Amino acid sequence: MEITKETVRINKVICEKKETINVQGDMIVPDSKPDILNTINTTGNICIYKKEINEGKIRVDGNILTYIMYLADDEKNSLRGLNTTLDFSETIAIPELQIGMSVDITSAIKLIECKVLNGRKIGLKATVEMKFKVHSKEETDVVTNVNDVNIQVLSKNEMVSSLLGDGTTKTYVKENISIPTNDNLAEILNCSVNLVDKDTKVSYNKILAKTEVEVKLIYLTEDGRIASCTGKVPLVGFIDMPNIEEENTCEINYLTKNLIIKTNSVEEHSVYIEMEVEISCLAYEEKEIQVIEDMYCPGEKINFDLQQLNTISNRRVKKSVCNIREKVDLPEIGNGNIIDVVIEPNITKENKLNGKVMIEGELSLNIIFTDMSSVGINTKKIEIPFEQTIEEIDNTCKTNTEMEVGTQEFINQSGNVSANIDLNIETTSYKETEIPAINNITEEQMEDSEDYSVIIYVVKPNDTLWKIAKKYGSTIDDIARVNGIERPEKINVGEKIYIPKYVLKRAKEPISL
Repeated sequence: MEITKETVRINKVICEKKETINVQGDMIVPDSKPDILNTINTTGNICIYKKEINEGKIRVDGNILTYIMYLADDEKNSLRGLNTTLDFSETIAIPELQIGMSVDITSAIKLIECKVLNGRKIGLKATVEMKFKVHSKEETDVVTNVNDVNIQVLSKNEMVSSLLGDGTTKTYVKENISIPTNDNLAEILNCSVNLVDKDTKVSYNKILAKTEVEVKLIYLTEDGRIASCTGKVPLVGFIDMPNIEEENTCEINYLTKNLIIKTNSVEEHSVYIEMEVEISCLAYEEKEIQVIEDMYCPGEKINFDLQQLNTISNRRVKKSVCNIREKVDLPEIGNGNIIDVVIEPNITKENKLNGKVMIEGELSLNIIFTDMSSVGINTKKIEIPFEQTIEEIDNTCKTNTEMEVGTQEFINQSGNVSANIDLNIETTSYKETEIPAINNITEEQMEDSEDYSVIIYVVKPNDTLWKIAKKYGSTIDDIARVNGIERPEKINVGEKIYIPKYVLKRAKEPISL
């Protein structure tokens, strides 16, 4: 017997876990800075420079580059800035995790608390949300056909999202972010760094992952003004992927491993940024394979191992944009200027119905603005609800939705702020599928039987012609022919059918795998 096999590479999501960690530390105010009277705003950028996978747990090492705006305890109650790095090392228990598996990590700072311990010392506590997605990559040969006319085979076609390949690369940014030439930079008050406008291209056996590093700066000028600017730097990474084609889908994960931000001592009117990003990719091809559900040979006993492989199919990526247009009453700002807005989108509810996914969520906004107070700057936190419907989603599929803040514009008219925000939404859908895999086929030698008989059988509930033919050593074709059955897939309970016994006549040969 000759058999045909096809290799299926399966990427199984073993588990997903969300963990909240607290990162704490103290900071001593440098001698060059005045005492702290009160803090105004604290933000941070998180980096994860190492992950170590062990049985049942993962260790994550990283840091948070923190910026603190504070009111100085001096005669002028001036606005000043501090920055420090909070290091952390956390071990997270994930019982399903085994050595050899891979883990994607996404992290976000949910809250940073800053407490003045005394005029020269502050305590910091950051609440960080980490999401872990554990993958296991397996390669399995599936029997798709048996090339023997005597073997009866029950097969079906299945669509599978086979893992085409995976890869990782590191890429770097070393650039200067320019500030207006009429601003002489005194110190950085706040800096936020985000990856925006992510895109993926496939060309010449390579995956091109590209994004932009968006740097938002709030700074103090030498003449005491509060100013801001935004700069973007392209970041590109190439991952080799043999045989990939444009119709294949890619799952890209970005991990910021290192970040350095400092005033440029060489070039005036600029801030130097250095950044290291790890880009990992999983590439899938959607293909149809024929799988064997069951097999037998009339006149011989065929033994085989049958296992069910858990895989995914119908993997689709749907992109959409949620246009949020909201009027926000913010009397505190008066006729001041909006310096920066930190936006964090969160999904609060998700429903699937009639081929659609309905998402409800809210945007958490931290608005930093100038005012007429002695400090000259203030902050306000507000929340804006949003809804979005994702069309053409099979409701039997599992979904995963990622959001990224795109274009944003805030216009202040005497405390009435128009917020125009585009939220880029990417929804990945897929089906969890079990496919049969037959292996280790053997036969038991049996003497050929020349007896011929006909059995009268009454169809019972859940019977199929396949089950009946296999049980009595016949074939579907013979039963259908004898009984004049035009549609073998359709038989009725209580119906009497004649089952001719199949006679095998062939030389005995060992099965060849």
